[in-house]
Amino acid sequence: MNLYFLVEGATTEKKVYPAWLAHLLPELQRVQSYDLVNEKNYYLISGEGYPSIYNFIGNSIEDINASGKYNYFVVCLDAEENTVTELKTEIYDFLSTQQLILNNTKFVLIIQNRCLETWLLGNRKIYSKQPQSQPLLDYTKYYNVSAHDPEMMGKYKDFNTHAQFHESYLKALFEAKNEKKSYTKQRPGDVLKPFYLDQLVARIQQEPQHLTSFRYFIDFCNTIRSQLQN
Repeated sequence: MNLYFLVEGATTEKKVYPAWLAHLLPELQRVQSYDLVNEKNYYLISGEGYPSIYNFIGNSIEDINASGKYNYFVVCLDAEENTVTELKTEIYDFLSTQQLILNNTKFVLIIQNRCLETWLLGNRKIYSKQPQSQPLLDYTKYYNVSAHDPEMMGKYKDFNTHAQFHESYLKALFEAKNEKKSYTKQRPGDVLKPFYLDQLVARIQQEPQHLTSFRYFIDFCNTIRSQLQN
């Protein structure tokens, strides 16, 4: 069992996914070059953002086919201002028009709706029940991510994109909870720790209708775990 991960982000995802995979699929060992996989390995690279990730998809498929050892090609990227359905269509249309075909490897598309920070807002333990400081007070009045699905949250005033607002909201939550433990894309901090991931998993167990794109990722990992145990 070998997996090839192509993540969109140049910083955060390159740190978060390996940390989460170590917790969710500890049987898998990461390799530093795509041609070093043997058994129960995974390789992970960044697509250096959007739209440059498209340039990496073709090269990755070429490497995967040349290797012949990968069971899954997993592409992880943000929905941003698109819907999940729109982005899926865009990706599959790209594969079709470019005639990119995997020989014996399954293609899996993990879409972070709206972005990775949206998923991270699902941890109820970092939420201040009675926020007093700005901008968290205004953000909470606009949309309470502890009570409502973060993936359904809109775009607050003065922000150009959903992703910008969701990142700002997450930073405000961290600062209100503990000023010494901040969140940045370069330094995700507690997000990398198992307890944080456990809280996100608890959220989708408690609220099955919340964070559906994150649930898809967890379900995929559970599928891989089952295959590894057989």
